[in-house]
Amino acid sequence: MRLKTDNNYFLRFLKDEKFIEWKLFPTDELNRYWEEYLQRHPDEKADILLAEKHFQSINISSLKMPQEKKKEAIQRLEQSLGAYNRKRSIRRFAYIAAACAAALILSILYIQKEMSQSGDELVASPGYIVGSELESEDILFITGNRTTSFQNNVDIHLDGNKTAQIRSENEEDEEISIEQHTMNKLVVPYGKRSKIVLSDGTQVWLNSGSSLEFPSAFSGERREVFLTGEMYIEVASDKNKSFYVHTSGYDVKVYGTKFNVSSYAESASSVVLVEGSIGLQTTNREEILLSPDEQATFNNDGTFEKRKVDARSFVSWKEGYLIFEDTPITEALKQIERYYNFSFNYGEDVSLHGLTCTGKIILSDNLDNVMTALTLISATKYKREDKLIYIYKE
Repeated sequence: MRLKTDNNYFLRFLKDEKFIEWKLFPTDELNRYWEEYLQRHPDEKADILLAEKHFQSINISSLKMPQEKKKEAIQRLEQSLGAYNRKRSIRRFAYIAAACAAALILSILYIQKEMSQSGDELVASPGYIVGSELESEDILFITGNRTTSFQNNVDIHLDGNKTAQIRSENEEDEEISIEQHTMNKLVVPYGKRSKIVLSDGTQVWLNSGSSLEFPSAFSGERREVFLTGEMYIEVASDKNKSFYVHTSGYDVKVYGTKFNVSSYAESASSVVLVEGSIGLQTTNREEILLSPDEQATFNNDGTFEKRKVDARSFVSWKEGYLIFEDTPITEALKQIERYYNFSFNYGEDVSLHGLTCTGKIILSDNLDNVMTALTLISATKYKREDKLIYIYKE
């Protein structure tokens, strides 16, 4: 094992285009590449972990780079992406996302140099979107008459033995007693996320601004949960007990599957099937069946509209990134504001309503990285002043 006399070994990974590509748009192939790399070089695991930590914290929006260097990095990354994507189906947004990766590479190459703040002024525009940071709220786990709050994201595991095992980020693990014949509720506010393993082994990832009601243990012939917001779920197989997800407008009957349900009050409710089979049920209407890579959007008249999609782009949030393809910027901002507990003001006369974005955004711990990536894939600019963000046309 080599001796580390220089604590900057990890920087070489931050300058590695394949590492950047892996962090910006992870795939199974890239995951396997780096897993095999670590098997061959186990002594470099600490460097890679440190590089990942710095990747999330780098503020690329505050760095001012020479234009010729920016073009050079973009060309290098586009060539790298081109070679990689020719081995599989080439997606248009991959090349647009390359600009985001190139900007991040530039920030890393100049990370140890003194850089001046960007002097961009808020340009005159007939309208712009203003975002403001909201007060952080705690995650709430309600069981019986007891409510437990958590400041950080949590994983909850019901063991079927009157207890729930709680694992929280930066906090000590704990065990909570729950009654067997009660409904419990997990409330996840904006800016937070959680995972829960139900008593039957079903795994649920709950997105920001969501809540889930579920029993301590499933009894009878049906397994039922009640959702507000968004979740990705992998249902444990049980041929003797059907599984149902209830939303405000419809029910999802599960036939053993993996799928995503989005049922926020301010957006169109929809279901995307990843694997298996599900049926969508509304009052007095025939059940609608979904196949893998199909999305059903719930209309105001109680009907569903089905279309073929790439299901992976709808569940990427649980892996820490978002995928957009010709997505209206206002819809993209709705996802960002939930994830980061921000509120964006969309006036009817705002000129950005016609803009769309195409590309991938890593849900970094640093909001400036996210906003910079959004502007690169949407032909916009942004300016941040304390807890306010202004977004306007490029």
